[in-house]
Amino acid sequence: MIQEAARIARPVLSLPAIRRTRRNHGLEHATITILAERVRPLSMAGRSDSGGFILLGEVNTEHVESAVAEALRRFRRGERGLAVHPNCGTNLVTTSLFASVAAMLGLAGVQRGGLASRLPGVMALVALALLISQPLGLALQRHFTTDGDMGDLQVVSIRRSSLHLPFRQSAMTVHRVTTRSG
Repeated sequence: MIQEAARIARPVLSLPAIRRTRRNHGLEHATITILAERVRPLSMAGRSDSGGFILLGEVNTEHVESAVAEALRRFRRGERGLAVHPNCGTNLVTTSLFASVAAMLGLAGVQRGGLASRLPGVMALVALALLISQPLGLALQRHFTTDGDMGDLQVVSIRRSSLHLPFRQSAMTVHRVTTRSG
């Protein structure tokens, strides 16, 4: 079903800005996967757009450069599965949506004071939603939000900066990976 929806959406998914964003999202995931193999412990988040992606987390720039280069090499050798990551926001949104809908369905029509009697059913519906949402989130990544075919994508630059947040004692390291593709 997801594959068929992706086939129908192909004209939109192939628009240049969307295709670039999906490729960058895949490269972001592959870079984080490779960094996680090399840098322990790794705590990192990323965000992609049509011009590249950012990585938030304490890692040196040489490790980022090496991981990005390795990710591109592996994609070009056909390892498209690197584009899908279990901790992607797509998975989190899918899980949140399914769990919320399951809870709302389970509580539909509950009168004041009747919550306790519905709790086992709501928990069962939410558990089912969690089981369904995990493979669905991965499929949505594979077919909609990432692309493991890098095409003509090239890395233009990797820049390190710091982000000062009011709730942190020290600055957070940010790497901006800028890419270009047709």
